Amino acid sequence: MQLRPLGRSGLQVSPLAFGGNVFGWTVDEKLSFRLLDAWLDAGFNFVDTADVYSSWVPGHSGGESETIIGKWLRQGGKRNQVVLATKVGKPMGDNKKGLSPAYIRQAVDASLKRLQTDHIDLYQSHDDDADTPLADTLGAFAELIQAGKVRAIGASNYSAPRLAEALDVAERQGLPRYESLQPLYNLCDRAVFEEALEPLCLERGVGVINFYALAAGFLTGKYRSEADAAKSARGASTTKKYLNPRGLRILAALDEVAKTRGATPGQVALAWQIARPAITAPIASATSAGQLDELVAAAQLSLDAEGIALLDEASAEGAQQR
Repeated sequence: MQLRPLGRSGLQVSPLAFGGNVFGWTVDEKLSFRLLDAWLDAGFNFVDTADVYSSWVPGHSGGESETIIGKWLRQGGKRNQVVLATKVGKPMGDNKKGLSPAYIRQAVDASLKRLQTDHIDLYQSHDDDADTPLADTLGAFAELIQAGKVRAIGASNYSAPRLAEALDVAERQGLPRYESLQPLYNLCDRAVFEEALEPLCLERGVGVINFYALAAGFLTGKYRSEADAAKSARGASTTKKYLNPRGLRILAALDEVAKTRGATPGQVALAWQIARPAITAPIASATSAGQLDELVAAAQLSLDAEGIALLDEASAEGAQQR
């Protein structure tokens, strides 16, 4: 497996990250363990989660994903084989949210306990917190890095101006900088990232680990009509957002490239992202051994210039029917 540098952090990560949002939600503990073992066995090392996963499930309060990962790490003794990423800042109930130094100190200890480890490789601000000065947040992260609890920090859901400001504050004040950005990005959702965030990340050497890499399953070709909405719990929202003339053009282009490469549409969609210079490692989830095999194959798929150009054209904003 060819590992990639994550920003300037010194961390080396696989070209795909396993999205841990499914652990404790659509994947139970036993299957989670099997999928994580298979992930490492296939040569991947990057696992991304968050303290808030999966608080949206009735009866859950957050921490379920971290808890499962922690049990797996403890049982398997594989901590040194994993680049472990988690996040802080989303509401966790009882006014637990944001990026104040006091809350960050509280939240990191809670995550470490659930993860059953003494350090987090990549600790990410899950959302921007306009109510807390950036220097205060970065100063708190500096304490965690000094204490050995965190190796590097990243940002998720930051706008280009705020990310640039955070990088500038870190440079001026000698504080740790965000080494990665976790934005929404895929063939269907291109404009926001490519307009300002992508050039900023390239210029400043910030790694990108984008979420919704398969557009909630749409780019696998699973949802091609309104009738397909019943195929999963999120099918209705997925078809409503993406099932339109542009979405169908993208699926047609994926089908065409997939046919020439002997691959699936989902593999091609991921390979397109992996080939993009700004992208370090798209985040994708699997809920079965078959889906995990799809991810493994995607990381091994190389697209030619013609295939990339076809996908670029079909997914461009305002693209016309070919």
